[in-house]
Amino acid sequence: MSSFFAMLSRMKYIDRWALMRNTTRENISEHSLEVAFLAHALALIGNRRLGKQLDSARCALLGMYHDTTEILTGDMPTPVKYKDDGIREAYRHIETQAAENLLSRLPDDLREEYRPFYEPREEDSYLWRIVKAADKLSALIKCMEELKAGNTEFRSAAASTHEKLTEMALPEADIFMADFLEDFGKTLDEL
Repeated sequence: MSSFFAMLSRMKYIDRWALMRNTTRENISEHSLEVAFLAHALALIGNRRLGKQLDSARCALLGMYHDTTEILTGDMPTPVKYKDDGIREAYRHIETQAAENLLSRLPDDLREEYRPFYEPREEDSYLWRIVKAADKLSALIKCMEELKAGNTEFRSAAASTHEKLTEMALPEADIFMADFLEDFGKTLDEL
């Protein structure tokens, strides 16, 4: 028996933004699907508009699995996770242990197929940058949705997330923000 997929199904029970008052709750399952959509789109933008040859399907898969260790660790709030090098290093160690725990739940013949989602390969380094940008885009979209609902608690999170995205200097993300981000602030009738 293998409990890997049963554990993945628990993603829907792990809420994000635990330190913030939310008008709409978001779990890591919902977030991971959005990150997969966004990572796929960013890779396609890179291919079509920037002449790159990125594996957009692989990028979507990396996005889909990027937060699965949080089933075991929970969602650590960004201000805590990145407060200092000691906390960041300790959390990295915990994530590594959680990844090993999840991988150990797979049958031997499948384990190595899933390992690259938990132990990034050098050849996927640019795809992981795209996933990181997609993760930040997802956070920014959440902030925009909360602000649209009148929740001003997300104002500084929106500003700092937008700033971090810009600092990433990832052309695919810049293009996405220029071409698609504004519509996330519209109502259904405006779309």
